[in-house]
Amino acid sequence: MTDHHFTDVTGRPAIGEPDYWEPVIFRRSEIDAEIDRLCALERPGNGRRSSVFTHPRAPAGSPSLAPGIRVSLDVLLPGESTAPIRHTSTQFGFGIAGAGRVSIGDTVHDVGRYDGWNHPSWLPYMYTNTGDEPFVRLTYSNAPLLERMNVHLVEDLTDITVPSAQQKAMPDEPDARRTSPYGTFELADGAMLMPYETLVNPPSLPSLALVWAWDEVKDHLDRLEALGESYVGRRLYLLYNPFTGRTNGTTPSFFATITIRPPSIVDRPHRHVSAAINYFFRGSGWSRVGGRKYEWGAGDLMFTAPGWMIHHHASDDGDRVYEVTVQDQPLNIAMESLLWQEDLKQPARVLGAEGGFATNRTPIGSSA
Repeated sequence: MTDHHFTDVTGRPAIGEPDYWEPVIFRRSEIDAEIDRLCALERPGNGRRSSVFTHPRAPAGSPSLAPGIRVSLDVLLPGESTAPIRHTSTQFGFGIAGAGRVSIGDTVHDVGRYDGWNHPSWLPYMYTNTGDEPFVRLTYSNAPLLERMNVHLVEDLTDITVPSAQQKAMPDEPDARRTSPYGTFELADGAMLMPYETLVNPPSLPSLALVWAWDEVKDHLDRLEALGESYVGRRLYLLYNPFTGRTNGTTPSFFATITIRPPSIVDRPHRHVSAAINYFFRGSGWSRVGGRKYEWGAGDLMFTAPGWMIHHHASDDGDRVYEVTVQDQPLNIAMESLLWQEDLKQPARVLGAEGGFATNRTPIGSSA
């Protein structure tokens, strides 16, 4: 190539506000119609009937709903299975209808409506519909980011056998081939030098496929309704994967939270660098994003929060709301880019590098 060149950015001012992707809503009626369309198709060779929720700003060849988050609608008919596959992207799955079995590596899990589960990177997996109705799920993937980096590797497989060396933590026994006689040592003021032997042998942990069963999650979630109208936090639980450590993730890229909103609860406006996508599976309400109001109801999927856009959500009178929210917060914590402003009257903070925020929750045993 001969067209490489320098780009002069001398004195260029800061870009200011991001070039936001606007919020979009896929209505339940649209999703139901697409499920019906997928069900009517002949079974493809790999068994994967799938459509990607695509934002109008998504680049050609890399469909996504947020710049770094792809969400697909996946359907299996009774008795069908998908062909095994693996890829370098990680995923979060969420069942919205029917029941099935997911085989990931050497684990097998039965999952159903409103259950959540994660897919570790590069582990072979396949799905089977074990029920008598279509098994429908949402799949959230970080593939768009990897495609932008040109490193989203995907392999179709004939079985889900896991190589014996894969997904195992390194043994505790010392191995001279994996150590340096000099070790990692400090120069001054915390700056350190690390040898190659340690660079290519970082500490490893097994990345496990986990399931968060709705029946168990709901029992704990419903108790948060007792926090009352004055509570300033969000009534939710993170589907936490211990593998993600301090980045508070469900996968290394995403967190998935399950929220309950009692009737007539209005969150306070806030913003964060992480993008957010909500699937509302019970109740109705509205979101105000970038000054515009969007109404939603059960069965709607919404790109609710473009990164750094001011937003807040509210539930309508009547029924409580249940929703699953996926954000690329863990990725941003790892990149030290998770700027978060919980209160618009207070400065934003870089979560993970600075102290975070507090709520007004009363400690157990304290009087109200």
